[in-house]
Amino acid sequence: MGKYNFDEMTIRRGTNCVKWDAESPVGPISEDVIPLWVADMDFKVAPEIVNVLKDRVDQEIFGYTHVPDSYYEAAVNWWERRRGWHTEKDWYLYIAGVVPAMSVVVKALTQYEIVDGEVVEKPNRGRGPHGELPKMIIQSPAYNCFFSTAKNNLCELSINKLIYDTEGDQATWYIDFEDLERRAADPMAKVLLFCNPHNPCGRVWPREDLERVADICRRNGVIVISDEIHCELEMPGYHFTPMASISQVAQDNTVTMNSPSKSFNIAGLGISNIITNNPDWKKIIDRVININELCEVNPFGVLALQAAYNEGEPWLKELNEYLYGNYRTLLSFFEENLPEFPVSKLEGTYLVWVDVRALDMSANDIENSLLLNEKVWINSGVMYGLDGFMRINIACPRARLQQGLDRIATGFHRLMK
Repeated sequence: MGKYNFDEMTIRRGTNCVKWDAESPVGPISEDVIPLWVADMDFKVAPEIVNVLKDRVDQEIFGYTHVPDSYYEAAVNWWERRRGWHTEKDWYLYIAGVVPAMSVVVKALTQYEIVDGEVVEKPNRGRGPHGELPKMIIQSPAYNCFFSTAKNNLCELSINKLIYDTEGDQATWYIDFEDLERRAADPMAKVLLFCNPHNPCGRVWPREDLERVADICRRNGVIVISDEIHCELEMPGYHFTPMASISQVAQDNTVTMNSPSKSFNIAGLGISNIITNNPDWKKIIDRVININELCEVNPFGVLALQAAYNEGEPWLKELNEYLYGNYRTLLSFFEENLPEFPVSKLEGTYLVWVDVRALDMSANDIENSLLLNEKVWINSGVMYGLDGFMRINIACPRARLQQGLDRIATGFHRLMK
């Protein structure tokens, strides 16, 4: 028994949280639905973070926030200690979330440049000589906001589809490097929006894959924008490596986006970092942050990040152990009760990717049917760019997960008849 109680059946319904209170695809979420969808956790936040926030509330004034040197020290020390990655204070830009960060960075690096020391918009907003949009490479299936980021920032998507492999002991996904090389060679390809650990496929990309991706992008003049928000959520035997840490060459061609929000369950506190050692890129990104008035963060996020990075490792260690137990529970359940539905190997995150093509129906229809009939909510793969798959969030007390799995099995068996 650890210090922290992840088995506690927390009550979140009625607290205006998205996971439990948001409207579902079939209407208002009913009282008896078990939500295993959006990526936050049903665990209480580490008390080391909560205590710091309580002290801040006791001040009873919540004005504009100055980000102190201790904030950067906490982040720099975390990456050095945890990943052997050397960063410096001057490489950091804070922002309220990784999703706005990716939008800002994509816009900055495809539509702006520095001329005579000043940040200016590129001619025709970065379009090609015949009006072609700059291209943003993603690897699909992909986090749904990758798709909207391209659309919202006037980029054309170039989709490097991941390879699905069911030949081994367990289904998994690989990068199609030949296709990535071809896409990166396109003169209009400007950035790769990379995801590590991968959401929704669950890969923690090995160092050799990172080296190949970095090399392909460097040789073709494609900047890597690395979304590493799930970076501390690792299953046993897998080790996350920041893309920018693998070599000086990779560092010089990578902009990293990360946050303690997923790992420490503090997404609602709105704090993230953009990290780059390229002063010109930082200047451009900072300008776009200010153009879009995204330069303020709240006092709670600033304090929570410091508490997480300075005091949160024991809690994080126990969390990962508990999540692995939940994953083993799900895997055993599917092997025994739902063998027709391959579960992709989970190396990182708490999001399990399941092949539901045996039902021979749209994943959207499956999601809606489970909501209406079995009262369990899991994500359709359609929003991630791949029908026939579904994503299950296992970051909840094990008893709740078991209830959800029982309902999923009931629904899948009903739909197979």
